[in-house]
This record gives sequence, C-alpha cells and structure tokens, in this order.
Amino acid sequence: MEITPQQLAEQLKGGSDAQIVDVRESDEVAEGMISGATHIALAELVSRLNELDRSRPVITVCRSGRRSAVAAEQLTAAGFTAYTVPGGMLDWTAAGLPIS
Repeated sequence: MEITPQQLAEQLKGGSDAQIVDVRESDEVAEGMISGATHIALAELVSRLNELDRSRPVITVCRSGRRSAVAAEQLTAAGFTAYTVPGGMLDWTAAGLPIS
C-alpha cells in the first residue's frame, strides 16, 4: 500500500499512531529524516522486527521509494500492516515538508 508525502504529513499532524521506519543507510539518514522516524537500514529490517509494534501500522521511507517498497513487502509478509512512500525523501523534501 502507498501513502504520499502529503498524506503522511497530514496523518502526523493529526496524531497518527503509525510507526515511520527510515530504511536508508546511515550516511543518508545523517542528511535528515522525518521527525519521529526510526532508522532501521533495509539490510537489518528482518533481524530487527521485534523492535516494531505489530498492532500499529508501519510506514517505510527511503530516498526514492524503491527500498521502502521492498521493506513494506517484507513487513507485510511478517504480519504487519505496512505502507511505502513512493518518491521517498526526494518527494518529501521537494514538497517542503520538514526534516530533523
């Protein structure tokens, strides 16, 4: 399932209980990420599933949307409700949305 940067921003303003997982590499995350996001690189995701709450939706984000789509597929296969942000952080920042 997909969620646009604008839809995600609205959900965050509304107090969504979704977990945001940034699956980029550490050097990419150092450039800024969505406030409140958890950094779990895609290569580590399967081994760190226990850090996520299965009762809450997970929204995955990466630079352009490719890795986050893979992550959302992995999470769905593991029993999570997962969404990906197509366009990733490129679209998030292009829309002028905040990073921390």
